[in-house]
Amino acid sequence: MANQDQKETVPVPRPELFDFHGVSMVHSMTDNWDNVQNFQAKPDDILIATYPKAGTTWVSHMLDLLYFGKSSPKRGVSLPIYERVPFLEICIPFLPTGVESADKMTTSPRLIKTHLPVQFVPKSFWEQKCRIVYVARNAKDNVVSYFHFDRMNSAQPEPGDWTSYLQKFQEGKLLFGSWYDHVKGWWEKKQAYPKLLYVHYEDLAEDMDRELDRVCSFLGVCPTEEERCQVKEGVEFDAMKNNRMTNYSTIDVLDFKISPFMRKGKVGDWKNHFTVYQNEQFDKEYKKKMMSTTLWFRNEI
Repeated sequence: MANQDQKETVPVPRPELFDFHGVSMVHSMTDNWDNVQNFQAKPDDILIATYPKAGTTWVSHMLDLLYFGKSSPKRGVSLPIYERVPFLEICIPFLPTGVESADKMTTSPRLIKTHLPVQFVPKSFWEQKCRIVYVARNAKDNVVSYFHFDRMNSAQPEPGDWTSYLQKFQEGKLLFGSWYDHVKGWWEKKQAYPKLLYVHYEDLAEDMDRELDRVCSFLGVCPTEEERCQVKEGVEFDAMKNNRMTNYSTIDVLDFKISPFMRKGKVGDWKNHFTVYQNEQFDKEYKKKMMSTTLWFRNEI
């Protein structure tokens, strides 16, 4: 029995980052690369794209409720979000890949999520003129959220301490690479690709009604007032945090004793993590890296 207990407590080694066409990646996101790149999108597919920890689950659940909340009212509390909205690039042993999960979907439209930088998105999404919702979060809150996620997720590279993590973020040495390149790359794509809606996390937090209007208008959906209320109630932070189908508590590699998957969902929590010096240094670096873009973020609301 002691041996069995010992086996159960052996920690799984965390993956190492490596450079993949100029972007920091891990094997679970690149091992199925050819199949990801050859993925056949359908014209009515909707791609939800984000840098990690920028509101992916929030917007995925919102869109799922908008499209299927009326026809399948129990879906949002009986089917995990990662089955309703498969993660395109993921490839983990003994589980269906993201591509396989997406290919098997019978719902229409198919909602698919990705954390890929824009240059890695399979070309069929552009060829089929699919609608894409990109969600971006201010850098300071994003790095804090990503840090706590990496602490509790053994399928992610070892985060180290907060100070070194902040440095890695600035250098683009986190999974899916540079936040700066990610948000700017998608912003530039938006200028040339009209079927891309660029949503800010801070705007969602400030006024869900207004942003829901924007999303519905972009998608061409017209929910009734009752349906809108159901969506808004369903995507409230506490509702999602307490819903096992959205809070990722069904996933073994996530250690909720270290941190919950959904921690605070606040704008401005970075102030509880950054020292004055870290904030000053971060702002200097940020200014340099964002100088060439019209994209801007709010660090508080």
